[in-house]
Amino acid sequence: MAELLLGPLLRYVSETDATVWVEADRACEVEILGAREPTFRVEGRHYALVRIEDLEPGSFNEYEVRLDGEVRWPEPGSDLPPSAIRTMGRDRPLDICFGSCRVALPHREPYTLSKDEHDDGHEFDALHVLAAQMTRSERDQWPELLFMLGDQVYVDEGSPETRERIRRRRGTKESPGLEVTDFEEYTWLYREAWCDPLLRWLLSTVSVSMVWDDHDMSDDWNISRSWHDEMDGKPWWHHRAVGGIMSYWIYQFVGNLSPQELEENDLYCEVRGNQHAGEVLREWAEEIHSTGSGTRWSFCRDLGRSRAIFMDSRAARVLEKDRRSMFDDEVWDWVVEHATGDFDHLLFATTVPYLLSQGLHHLQAWNEHLCESSDGGLAARGSEKLRRALDFDHWASFETSFQRLRDLLEEVGSGKRGKPPATIVLLSGDVHHAYLCEVGFPRDAGVESAVYQAVCSPYRNPLDSRERRVIKVGFSRPFTAATRALARSAGAKEPGIGWRLLDGPYFDNQVATLRIDGREAEMRLDKTIPGDEEERRLDCSFERRLA
Repeated sequence: MAELLLGPLLRYVSETDATVWVEADRACEVEILGAREPTFRVEGRHYALVRIEDLEPGSFNEYEVRLDGEVRWPEPGSDLPPSAIRTMGRDRPLDICFGSCRVALPHREPYTLSKDEHDDGHEFDALHVLAAQMTRSERDQWPELLFMLGDQVYVDEGSPETRERIRRRRGTKESPGLEVTDFEEYTWLYREAWCDPLLRWLLSTVSVSMVWDDHDMSDDWNISRSWHDEMDGKPWWHHRAVGGIMSYWIYQFVGNLSPQELEENDLYCEVRGNQHAGEVLREWAEEIHSTGSGTRWSFCRDLGRSRAIFMDSRAARVLEKDRRSMFDDEVWDWVVEHATGDFDHLLFATTVPYLLSQGLHHLQAWNEHLCESSDGGLAARGSEKLRRALDFDHWASFETSFQRLRDLLEEVGSGKRGKPPATIVLLSGDVHHAYLCEVGFPRDAGVESAVYQAVCSPYRNPLDSRERRVIKVGFSRPFTAATRALARSAGAKEPGIGWRLLDGPYFDNQVATLRIDGREAEMRLDKTIPGDEEERRLDCSFERRLA
């Protein structure tokens, strides 16, 4: 009989429709709430995305997962609450949890220690603690949505069990050593990331949207053209890149799409129920890796009268000299189109923060101009080394894209693309600290919306004390003044906006919540409090009304 290996993951949810993702150990038919879906097969593994339609708006639908008619979820003897699909349309506030950067490690020492106490220390997983806290609360207090904004898996930080499997499979003397190399090893990372019983229950009950960042593929992924050229010369990189694209599409991306989008997606239609889907996906991934194009990873979710636009800020980058951009023109046109309309709140979710501390913003702008504007001499080579060493790959390092998004925010906030939303909030992760900034535009811009940059990172991958001190310096006035002068000397443009720190930076394992209630909104940041399993909890770092 078929067994459930991973999942269920509750993915897309609207007022009447939902999708649930599963991985099984063999070909079978998956049934949830009367909806049936055959699995598709990819290199010996079996997956299904079950589409459940015609649900009641604002309803709470407990569900089981049956494989070939046999109940395989919930697990026998489980004392966790029933998994449920909660459709949109309830007359109550909408809670959206968000964050990024989660290393999957055991909850035992030394992994629960701090990095200052042990090199392998990562403290306690914020999502694990969130799930435990939810099981002890009423279901009306549970969040409806979870945005996982990058680094769901770490190719370079596997658990002890995964690293031992790599040693047994191929050894680690040749590059990339203990890092994953292909689709099969990627599946191990996803299994270790999502197999914890509490995490499985959380992901089965809270609708999750996902977007990738560099550690899902490789540290510094697509940071620059020279990085790209260097990686293309490594004999193992092609296999990892193709495996990473295939696994991302299966485990993360396809579940972001609505049932209508699935019907219109040629690749999904070819893969659905196909026992030879691996051949289709591999050929498609090979083409994408070879040409650098072939799909749009960005997507959006409508949340009642609000909208969340997820902007892929990694895979769609243009890295040609004199044409560095976060997206190609086709993706940017799609973003602009979906930012047009009447919304109570407009959310832009992008893994790397649009706005860093002002000191680091100016430093990255300075670095980009030295890398790109010089003649390739000593200054350019030194600047490229600095870019790689310090991860200078945020929006400030892509001046054209920064200015494009700045203009779009002004257009939306001033009513040029529809009624001004009450808030425009940029949601991000990546940087292993959390903060909230308020954004200001020139007085004559006519911006009526309240605009914010909200960053939450990590779920589980905190910085050590030395790294924290460096980040704090980036928020200081003397450092900001010095780096602003550097940026001007290199010819970098002024940002054209101002932003001031409202809260942070915070460096804990943490999870943020954006609450939307009509045209009102507030944000809360919670950090993990260690202790015995029953004592672990989330504690509020700050709570602030946005509109």
